[in-house]
Amino acid sequence: MAAKLKKGDKVIVLAGKDKGKTGEIVSVDPKAGRAIVDGVNMAVRHQRQTQNSQGGRVPKAMPIDLSNLAFVDANGKPTRVGFRLTDEGRKVRYAKTTGDVIDA
Repeated sequence: MAAKLKKGDKVIVLAGKDKGKTGEIVSVDPKAGRAIVDGVNMAVRHQRQTQNSQGGRVPKAMPIDLSNLAFVDANGKPTRVGFRLTDEGRKVRYAKTTGDVIDA
């Protein structure tokens, strides 16, 4: 199945403790159906001090389920993503609310 959400997409969280927050997708794990969004679903991890880095409590973005994310269209509203063929025969993603093509 083609990926409806990809790295670099701006998304909004639909459910959970961070509902309503927006951010950019840093990485996607399609097999697990999860993505890491910058600044969303943050957890504190304790890191040991090394020669190269300072130790302490480090905030880290944890994975969030893809079903709890929605693509943000040009108007800043959440939308679903669909697929269609262009005139040249290329398969592209488009926002279902506005009909705009996401992948130029």
